[in-house]
Amino acid sequence: MSVVVTGMGLVSALGTLEPSWANLLAGYSGIQLRHPFPDLEPKPLGLIRKYPAQLNELTTQLVWDAIADAQLTLPLLDCPVVVGSSRGNQAQWESLSHLPRSIFHSPLPIPWLDTLPHSAAVVAARLIGTSAAVRSPMAACATGLWAIAQGYDLITSGEYERVLAGAVEAPITRLTISGFERMGALAQTGAYPFDRDREGLVLGEGGAILVLEAERVAHQRGAKIYGQIRGFGLTADGHHVSAPEPDSRAAIAAVTQCLQRSHLSPKEIHFIHAHGTATQLNDNHEAQLIRKLFPEGVPVSSTKGATGHTIGASGALGVAFCLLALQQQQLPPTVGLTHPEFALNFVRDVHSVGIQNALCLSFGFGGQNAAIALTQL
Repeated sequence: MSVVVTGMGLVSALGTLEPSWANLLAGYSGIQLRHPFPDLEPKPLGLIRKYPAQLNELTTQLVWDAIADAQLTLPLLDCPVVVGSSRGNQAQWESLSHLPRSIFHSPLPIPWLDTLPHSAAVVAARLIGTSAAVRSPMAACATGLWAIAQGYDLITSGEYERVLAGAVEAPITRLTISGFERMGALAQTGAYPFDRDREGLVLGEGGAILVLEAERVAHQRGAKIYGQIRGFGLTADGHHVSAPEPDSRAAIAAVTQCLQRSHLSPKEIHFIHAHGTATQLNDNHEAQLIRKLFPEGVPVSSTKGATGHTIGASGALGVAFCLLALQQQQLPPTVGLTHPEFALNFVRDVHSVGIQNALCLSFGFGGQNAAIALTQL
């Protein structure tokens, strides 16, 4: 059974779906030097607004935008929700930890139920009024691709005909910034994926939620179609909490698995949306993987120099950007890349192309590896 995408809600430091795509093609970056927490040093961040976003508010916006884009009418009683997040409501937990002790003896309610780890999925389910399955996967920075893969499975198994799937992230918190800072993974001036002078990642907030449908159902209702999800691959290294496996064995297996399930060969991939975090380890690991598996000259791009690294939501944004690239036959540039360290065909300037198939990659802490193949219809 073919699975297609008929609606998308997206928000990033570049804007909502259409503004994000236009700004990305124009080579703009939403990353700016910000100082959201007075007790921490200013950092380059991909904020949507002046102050850090709230997870549930982002989720609400993404769901409404996706439903409107797909031209669906609520309620969607038989539509499962698969919406994940890596950080979840960590920002709210951090805020609650600073409440005065007297609040715990007050008769006033403490809003802890709105901070549950799966609250983004619950919010989405309540908004569309579903009585179907609700899932909230978490696979670190591969969460977005895991969520879309699970949504794909729910349709191809014949259980459902339509699924709301994606990921949302509001990671601009004191603990997240401090944690990445202690690891030496944060950039000091900006995000420069695959550049020889790259400094590390820049945290960004946002997300993407997609409406997945059986192709037959989409055609029956005359829906517009962004593209088809061909297949996916998901593996884990079991190697280290944050460093990728040196020989990339499991990551290679994820990509190979994805291509086999999609009935595509490496030479049939016309564009790769790389994870491209601008960290030393990831970019080197990913560049070697691409060189090992794909023919020389396949176009490669990372969009994190424009949006920042949206952690668990990054793969969902990547899939949305791949679908727009297939639909409009334009490839997004690798914003921030000036002096490539690796011998790959990085997209540096926007140009019209003829592409049929795209591959989106994500790699997360704990050795999470994910790949999704997409096709233009």
